[in-house]
Amino acid sequence: MNALVQVAAEESENPLIPPIPELVIGLIAFAIVFIFLAKKLLPNINRVLEERREAIEGGMEKAEATQAEAQQVLEDYRAQLADARHEAARLRQEAQEQGAALIAEMRAEGQRQREEIIAAGHSQIEADRKQAAQTLRQDVGRLATDLAGRIVGESLEDVARQSRTIDRFLDELEAKTTDGSKAEAGR
Repeated sequence: MNALVQVAAEESENPLIPPIPELVIGLIAFAIVFIFLAKKLLPNINRVLEERREAIEGGMEKAEATQAEAQQVLEDYRAQLADARHEAARLRQEAQEQGAALIAEMRAEGQRQREEIIAAGHSQIEADRKQAAQTLRQDVGRLATDLAGRIVGESLEDVARQSRTIDRFLDELEAKTTDGSKAEAGR
């Protein structure tokens, strides 16, 4: 029976249910700690949490503003880059046009100089031809008078007569040459 009494005594004492005085003291201690935490610690915790939330939101707003500013700077940079490309293309086009104009101008100048050189050459050739014809006339006249003097056996030293005879002979010779070249051109 002793065992039964001991089992019954153990059953009346439940280890999960504390004794009433300990329960009251625990509830009072809990209420004191709760009130202390609610009055002193909880406002500080709420204030720190609120400051953190504001700092995070402010940081996010700052980050968004910075990102928007960076996006604006990027768009400005792209616009400036596009403007620079257009300007470079325009300058390149102007340079090509100026180069083409300069080339055309240099060609015209070269053509003008070539024409001047050709004209100077033609005038020089004409002057040389006239001088050669004059020298040839004199030489042919001298040779003709020498030959005629040898054939006749007399000296034909009269310069005026000699000059007239030579000029008449050469004029007749030129007239025959001119008539012959006109006749060939007509064929």
